[in-house]
Amino acid sequence: MTLGALKLLIGGGHASKVLIVAPRRVCYEVWPKEIEKWKDFNHLTIEVLHGPDKDEALARDADIYVINPEGLDWLLGCTKVTTASGKRSSSVNQKRWKDLGFDTLVVDELSKFKHSQTQRFKTLKQVLGSFRRRWGLTGSPAANGLMDLFGQAYVLDMGNALGQYVTHYRTKYFVPAWDGFSWTPKEGAEERIYEAMAPLVMRIGSEHLDLPTLVDQTIEVALPASAVRMYEELEEHLITQMDDGFITAANAAVASSKCRQVASGAVYLDEGVDVGKNKKVHRIGKRTWADIHDAKLDALEELVDGLQGKPLLVGYDFQHDLAHIQQRFGDVPYIGGGVTDKRANELVDQWNDGQLPLLLGHPASMGHGLNLQSGACSHVAWFSLTWDFELYDQFIKRVHRQGNKTDRVFVYHLTAAGTIDEAVYWALKSKKKGQNALFEGLKLIKNKRRR
Repeated sequence: MTLGALKLLIGGGHASKVLIVAPRRVCYEVWPKEIEKWKDFNHLTIEVLHGPDKDEALARDADIYVINPEGLDWLLGCTKVTTASGKRSSSVNQKRWKDLGFDTLVVDELSKFKHSQTQRFKTLKQVLGSFRRRWGLTGSPAANGLMDLFGQAYVLDMGNALGQYVTHYRTKYFVPAWDGFSWTPKEGAEERIYEAMAPLVMRIGSEHLDLPTLVDQTIEVALPASAVRMYEELEEHLITQMDDGFITAANAAVASSKCRQVASGAVYLDEGVDVGKNKKVHRIGKRTWADIHDAKLDALEELVDGLQGKPLLVGYDFQHDLAHIQQRFGDVPYIGGGVTDKRANELVDQWNDGQLPLLLGHPASMGHGLNLQSGACSHVAWFSLTWDFELYDQFIKRVHRQGNKTDRVFVYHLTAAGTIDEAVYWALKSKKKGQNALFEGLKLIKNKRRR
């Protein structure tokens, strides 16, 4: 749809030089290939502004130029400035930028600019007014809450809808949450925000696309008694801190991370968790981790056996989850930290050709720019869940997307019974966010356990 619109604008003389800002993998693997794939767009020319030849690519005449957000400082000729207060900022070379002559902006994965305090946002903000048109593409504009909308809306309309400053946006629509470090929408604020955003949005929902039916399934995993004791000590300490008002965003994140690791079957030893004696200890880089239990591995193996060779995409959140799974299943290929783009692309091709019955992936590495729907895959499993709804949603959409010819896509959630796994799953499905979701979820589980 976006290429079709750009084709009309360029053909009608309404756009002459288009800049697309997208994640690096999308720059290489999506936009050039879509132009090559479809006959209607074969006449459009495109250059990728990345790598050692980016200056030569910029010098060549083209209709469309694609660049990753990290390349904007180079493109805009930014110089780093340190203010009297010690803050770092970037100053754009406005003459260089004007001479480049870009008149249309497309931000693919607009949510990458949701935080208005990031350097990438502040850099792009300085040239927004030079574009005649600004478009943003995203499948998850407010995955982790309505606070995410401010930066994205500003990129599109420079503050007309939600205001010029994030502080004013917060004051107008939100109140501080009880924990002191997150924000809750005021009564009626959600509707008012949607009304303000309406002129900016064109939504193409799943009801407009030919998609398989999405089927959620929870596989409840019972932990062994030793793991339950270790887990309950960690959880009790966290909830006690919450009840006493001693919890902060930082130590809540650390404590919940410990709980999630134990629930999944392993834990980093530098997290300060007493794992007791006779635990197998392993090393990943400079970090050591210990086996706690194999309950989730057993559940995953049972799932794999039940699928009888049908391809399964498995998401994991901790690096030791990957190592733990590979201990059980052998050297299973994965897309995550340390995997090059070249290797990732090879795995995508093998997956779509039906050569891989099992592929592991970290949601931060697979959330955008990968198309895994061509291999007749209809099974996705979460070994350990992420709190981030955007990453969760986008990971599933690597398979559950247009072009998947199966009737249904099954998503399996391996959840340790009576643990924080249930809180994370509840938060994702109710689209709760942040530490409020953690606190509410843990208390619900604790009350359930007491009953």
